[in-house]
Amino acid sequence: MKYFIGNWKMFGVPKSINILNKINLFYSKDANRNKYKIIITPPYTLIETFSKHFKNKKILIGSQNCYQKDKFSSNTGAVSSHMIRSVGAKYTLVGHSDNRAEGDTDLMLKNKIKFALKNNLKVVFCIGENKNDKKNKRTFSIIRKQLTKVLEKKFNQKNIIIAYEPIWSIGTGKLPTRAELDSTTTYIKSILKKIFRKNIPPVLYGGSVDDISINFFKDIRLINGFLIGGASKSSKKFIDIIKNYYR
Repeated sequence: MKYFIGNWKMFGVPKSINILNKINLFYSKDANRNKYKIIITPPYTLIETFSKHFKNKKILIGSQNCYQKDKFSSNTGAVSSHMIRSVGAKYTLVGHSDNRAEGDTDLMLKNKIKFALKNNLKVVFCIGENKNDKKNKRTFSIIRKQLTKVLEKKFNQKNIIIAYEPIWSIGTGKLPTRAELDSTTTYIKSILKKIFRKNIPPVLYGGSVDDISINFFKDIRLINGFLIGGASKSSKKFIDIIKNYYR
């Protein structure tokens, strides 16, 4: 099973549901639809509307983040996984580089995952190195730390997805080479095997994925899907990503 996950970031108003309606129409008719899942993570403001609209359809709705405390607290502006699940979301991103840059620590990320799983959300855990890490050949050490400091054997790995997003690639149009992507994905899966022993989570790729670059990824079988940013805000580009992948 492949995953095509759209991260809308700070984008969308209620009428933006028309974008998803077009994607859903395509999905319902696509001969390859049983080979993949579509998950969209809109802003908090749209989760309930989108979840209700697509409740009995194939598109799944998730959150872009969740708070590191359970249920309710006195933290202004915070939204817990319990609250997110209560309005219909099925997934949440955790550890996106945007949130790490704003101060998310390993302990915060661990708690976010713990409470998300407790509240029956599936977690898409984002990892990846920055430009300096890559330049100084620290990619593997950074990834190892990001995984081992946060994930625990007791976590239900069946409800976890890993998204490898090299920060230097996000929004830049720069992609890893085939060799880099093969070796990094293999390394990620080896660390996951040490943590979980068996039934390791799927590993996705994110970073400058669009309807053109998707052709590069078609034959890299170690990748179990994609976390898509800007291109997911266009129904045509998102649909073309899927079409081109299976062409």
